Amino acid sequence: MNNAQKARQEIRDGRWMGPTVYQVPGFVQCNLVVLPKNEAYDFLVYCQRNPRACPVIEVTDPGNPEPVRSAPGADLRTDLPRYNVFRNGALETDEVEITDLWTRNSVGFLIGSSLTFDEALARAGVPKSEEVWVLNTTKETFPAGRFSGTLVVTMRWMTAEQAVIATQLTSRFPYNHGAPVHVGDPEAIGADLQNPIYGEPVRAIPKTVMPVFWACGVTPQKAALRGKPPLMITHAPGHGFITDLLADRVCIP
Repeated sequence: MNNAQKARQEIRDGRWMGPTVYQVPGFVQCNLVVLPKNEAYDFLVYCQRNPRACPVIEVTDPGNPEPVRSAPGADLRTDLPRYNVFRNGALETDEVEITDLWTRNSVGFLIGSSLTFDEALARAGVPKSEEVWVLNTTKETFPAGRFSGTLVVTMRWMTAEQAVIATQLTSRFPYNHGAPVHVGDPEAIGADLQNPIYGEPVRAIPKTVMPVFWACGVTPQKAALRGKPPLMITHAPGHGFITDLLADRVCIP
């Protein structure tokens, strides 16, 4: 049993309910979206039109909660620490498993996460940020069907030298958001530091660092708020799905 499988077993058993940020290094982490089959095509097109925010790792067959290509034996209904359940565009509840909500028409999308490349950054001399933020922006994504909305980003603080290294390195990880979408002034993309989706509010950015922003797989949750599908289930921000895929192999050599 590898470390990813051990982690998923702990989550399934209810022994791990916290974030997956910086946990189980070396394995690809994913964001989750679950939709009824009749909504899945439009969402797949939305992902295709917004590959930086929604790089698809795997799509499950309708009704099958097992991601057979990225984590054989796993169960998307139980193997994430927390889930968000949206109904008609509103966040209805926060759950630790979604077995009762999964139907024979449910389709699961696993979307790559920037949490995947943190270990590679550390090896390259870019230490882990003390905190990773998930932020709303005012930058619009390309719509598809009912799905549209503004881009969500993750933010890390780095020195100028570290930002150059990070940009070069993460461009090798297109299935996990790739290179940053922005470096520098948060106002240029309308990043909301005062009301983060995940992380503490930012009152001031230290003068010794600059903010570096990556597209984020929480973006579909914004699309859910605007498009109002009858039911859409996602991971809770910061609580991803840990696959068996090795991060250093799901990248450009």
